Amino acid sequence: MTKLGTAAFTVISTLALSACGGGGGSASRDYVQVVGSSTVYPFSAAVAEQTAKNSGIKSPHIESTGTGAGMKLFCAGTGPKHPDIENASRRMKASEYADCAKNGVKDIVEIQVGLDGIAFAEASGGPGMALSPTDVYKALAANPFGKANTAKNWSDVNSSLPAIPILVYGPPSTSGTRDALAELILTKGCESDPAMKELKEKDKDAHKKICTGVREDGAYVDSGENDNLIVQKISENPKAIGIFGFSFLEENGDKLKGVTMNGVMPTYASISDFSYPGARPLYIYVKSAHLNVIKGLKEYVAEWAKAWGPEGYLKTKGMVIAPEDVRAKSADIATKMTLLDPAQLK
Repeated sequence: MTKLGTAAFTVISTLALSACGGGGGSASRDYVQVVGSSTVYPFSAAVAEQTAKNSGIKSPHIESTGTGAGMKLFCAGTGPKHPDIENASRRMKASEYADCAKNGVKDIVEIQVGLDGIAFAEASGGPGMALSPTDVYKALAANPFGKANTAKNWSDVNSSLPAIPILVYGPPSTSGTRDALAELILTKGCESDPAMKELKEKDKDAHKKICTGVREDGAYVDSGENDNLIVQKISENPKAIGIFGFSFLEENGDKLKGVTMNGVMPTYASISDFSYPGARPLYIYVKSAHLNVIKGLKEYVAEWAKAWGPEGYLKTKGMVIAPEDVRAKSADIATKMTLLDPAQLK
């Protein structure tokens, strides 16, 4: 493309983005706007700080909304009043992509930035819980295997567990961590019953409700998009368990300890090789339509690729580094801004 052509494209893109923004907003923003996962938030904030330092741009604005709520904001439209990037602690759903497309957000770049684990943790003075996905499902499901949950103590779900009240502080329904909890732990526990696997084939909606619905009688406490609050709650109560991203466990190792899942402790090594049942990838989603009109967006995305390697600063923040082939693929996508193929989504 000629210089004249490139300039014309930029002007047209700016005008189009301004029109899509509507509502009397400015033609553009002079900073990057990011929403989404509380798990990805500390990594995103670190990249934002470094981008501003290296590039001299305004520091990107990062908002911890939860993956689900962030997706709604991200998919609401293009233009300066809508976010440029969505942080996600699980992959975008096909239904979310459909919402994006319906609102004109059709060109999306998906970049896997690292790994994390859904860590179960207790206070350093806790009883030393050892759980399995089936234990967690029986303890937290609203209707385990289709029957009302009457379990009060952990010993009610597994006689080898302590006779202490079930009290778990965890993420809300808008959180990607909650989605991953449902997929990686609760559903696995639910499908320990062959009848539940059969139900999935017969009635997917009923299967989802029985396998992922969480009780609301106080045994599970929705703690909002504030993982630090969960850390505080369980550090003050040695009989409680918390669920959050692994980086928060590692950051608070002086007052918390991990809870084993199927005998595997949540550690950097067990998450990186996926031997820990709660291991999961982390993503950012970028609006292609904003790349040429939001100042600093390209620089911010490029900074991620500098930060996620074995020698990068995100490792010191608690991020589990993705395998070399994944990093290479992600770096290529970040450089070329290759668009996501929606056919890959579920």
